[in-house]
Amino acid sequence: MNNFIFSNPTKIAFGEGQIQELKNLLPKNARVLLTYGGGSIIKNGVYDQVVSALQGRTWFEFGGIQPNPHYETLMQATELAKEREVDFLLAVGGGSVVDGTKLIAAAMHFEGDPWDILAKNAPVHRATPLGCVLTLPATGTESNGNAVITKEATKEKLGFGSPLVYPQFAILDPTTTYSLPPRQIANGVVDAFVHIMEQYMTYPVNAKVQDRIAEGLLLTLIEEGPKALENPRDYGVRANVMWAATLALNGLIGVGVPQDWATHMIGHELTAMHGLDHAQTLAIVLPAVMQHKRAQKREKLIQYGKRVWNLQGSDDAIIDGAIAATKQFFESMGNPTTLSSYGVPRESIPKLVNMLVKHNYVALGEHGDITPEDSRKILELAA
Repeated sequence: MNNFIFSNPTKIAFGEGQIQELKNLLPKNARVLLTYGGGSIIKNGVYDQVVSALQGRTWFEFGGIQPNPHYETLMQATELAKEREVDFLLAVGGGSVVDGTKLIAAAMHFEGDPWDILAKNAPVHRATPLGCVLTLPATGTESNGNAVITKEATKEKLGFGSPLVYPQFAILDPTTTYSLPPRQIANGVVDAFVHIMEQYMTYPVNAKVQDRIAEGLLLTLIEEGPKALENPRDYGVRANVMWAATLALNGLIGVGVPQDWATHMIGHELTAMHGLDHAQTLAIVLPAVMQHKRAQKREKLIQYGKRVWNLQGSDDAIIDGAIAATKQFFESMGNPTTLSSYGVPRESIPKLVNMLVKHNYVALGEHGDITPEDSRKILELAA
């Protein structure tokens, strides 16, 4: 196991009815900007619960943050926050709303073009405090310092990270997920699954604690994901999926181990260029990465096949079975695993590789050995 320092400052309020905890979690005299997406929180009653908890406080609102949040929209929210002298941000919604609110938090105090935070890795020296009420378990952004933003004008999807944008608190009420459509349920499960795999499917460093937690989370998603589609209002199922998605990317299973993230970097270009859902791109790319890098990932692929999928046989048969089982799981959740399934032509692969080069994603993976040529081969495997 590699050396590490671990700290996660986000306070979690988990369970039914916890939105009322906002009264205790928000600073007493804060000027709050409530941010949200397309209005689903109004339809499902979450908005009313939040407004009730905000009673007696000074607050404003900004809606319309898109899936794969648009930089241009977030800059409008930033200007509103500045005008209203907001000193606390409250994101209510899924990962895109929380990610977008993290950029607002950083942009409010950034001197210069805030896009530099993403495009040039400009450091974040100050950020407005934020908290969140999560309604879509998927990204884990509710308890980490990372965000991914899309610049619609240039079709770029880039990320940034800073400890200053960790949410101070996250409210996770599984009942808020009951009204999610099947596509979002599936996307959330697949997204969380791949987050785990990016930290697990590398090479062994004798980190048994991290490995066993990761395997337990994978098994939970394999068991509970299909149940969430079958019975969206099963509280136990939704609670387990929600907590698994948080633990998948709150740093716990990633400390002391190598991490990959090639699937995400390649997937981001697919979303930016072709508009695919984030999780759809992950379902396409991950099995192809596993196949292309099977020699380098051999030991962990065998471990994964045995411990997660209970496979037996020769090592190569276990690896083949593990990759096939992963694809089948994604397909069973309603997320096809080929580019052609989404109408993405093979001819677009060179353009996707060119965008990877533009964004300097030229040495991806846990060994830094996935070159643009490797990315091309991965995409061709996924065609």
